[in-house]
Amino acid sequence: MAIPVPRPAGPRPVPAASRWWSGIALAVAGSVLFSGKAVIVKLAYRHGADAVSLIALRMLFALPLFALAAWWAERPSRRPGEASPWRPGDAWKVVAIGLVGYWLASFLDFLGLQYVSAGLERVILYLNPTLVLLISLAWLGRRPARREWAAMAVAYAGVLLVFGHDLVAHGAGGSGGGSGGRIWLGAGLVFLSALAYAIYLVASGTMIARLGATRLTAWASIVACLACILQSLVVAPGGMFTQAAPVYALSLLNGVACTVLPVFATMYAVARIGSGPTSQIGLVGPVSTIALAAVFLDEPVGMLQLAGTAVVLASVAGLSARRA
Repeated sequence: MAIPVPRPAGPRPVPAASRWWSGIALAVAGSVLFSGKAVIVKLAYRHGADAVSLIALRMLFALPLFALAAWWAERPSRRPGEASPWRPGDAWKVVAIGLVGYWLASFLDFLGLQYVSAGLERVILYLNPTLVLLISLAWLGRRPARREWAAMAVAYAGVLLVFGHDLVAHGAGGSGGGSGGRIWLGAGLVFLSALAYAIYLVASGTMIARLGATRLTAWASIVACLACILQSLVVAPGGMFTQAAPVYALSLLNGVACTVLPVFATMYAVARIGSGPTSQIGLVGPVSTIALAAVFLDEPVGMLQLAGTAVVLASVAGLSARRA
């Protein structure tokens, strides 16, 4: 999921060619790496890992890198005016943001991946812009335009197409090994994950502008890492220490390559080319997930899935273009 960074006031100058292309490369890399998370999680489930231990291991490997990023963001040599000082109550807000936007969203996502395909999971998560619009309506009273309502309706229709593909391919005992009820459960959990992250996006907007994306992301991620590790120690004592060897290798890959690296790749892409182009490039995510799942998980790819994914991406692209 992309890290939200507010646009600067006034027109944004056109980046130099090298800065532009490096930003595009970072945006593509961030999107593809994020997409690999679902595939890695499902591979780990094949080795008997449980969701609680798996997310704890992911965060355990990511924690040192997020701590390093927090130290870097707080260094005294930081450029003047890059971010505002901490205010009373900011720490508790960061804790809440970390728990909702990263711990809860990630945990629900990991649970959902036990029941749905990687492709359906990624498409549901890409409903995030529509959820942000709905939360803004309910919370802030910002009424979407008619075109935005239409784009949201089309996006959810596209998800239903991909959902139908999963029911046909996996619901009747296909390679997914799940029942129709389990797919409904998994889709619901992933949707709640997207909702939790959308709440985070709406709630954290002013803090990102004031504290800076690097600081807020690093500290909120540290909170989520500690919460996931503590949850595992309480709910599944010893679970982090009794997994099969491949689970640790996959968790290391997930924590570094599919968590820390894409977070900062996306953030620096936004700094180079802006939030609009970055969000547009991020639409390669569901497509790369489908391709990776087909190669590494042998998940079937059908016309219904491809059509639904294309519909969702087109709708999200329209929403992103209007909001950029």
